[in-house]
Amino acid sequence: MIKRYAIYGIIGWFIEVLWTGFASALMGDWRLVSRTYLWMFFIYGLAVFLEPVHEQIRHYYWWVRGIIWMVVIFFLEYTTGFILDVLIGSCPWNYANNTPFSTVSGYVRLDYAPAWYGAGFFFEKVHDYL
Repeated sequence: MIKRYAIYGIIGWFIEVLWTGFASALMGDWRLVSRTYLWMFFIYGLAVFLEPVHEQIRHYYWWVRGIIWMVVIFFLEYTTGFILDVLIGSCPWNYANNTPFSTVSGYVRLDYAPAWYGAGFFFEKVHDYL
């Protein structure tokens, strides 16, 4: 389990570096500057605890699984953001400056729903491979 935790943590870091680098390009910064936090390794590693969920929902229609993953990831993003805010005084991915209708307490961006929907399927592939 520790090995898979580390693998999920490293994969999550890698994807976040790509995501923020591509976001830099969209903002016109062709240096492709990326940003992540050490905390994120531990948060992404929590995916190991989603493996039993995957086993339970494996037989569901793909679109139902996508909705489940989206909701689960939103819940984890909100919960870990709140916990970090309490423990260290801030949430590394504070979305408070985004428009009010697109965030939940600054911890979750609702416009990321399609990304989380797809991320769940990527997780399934990684889990099946491991």
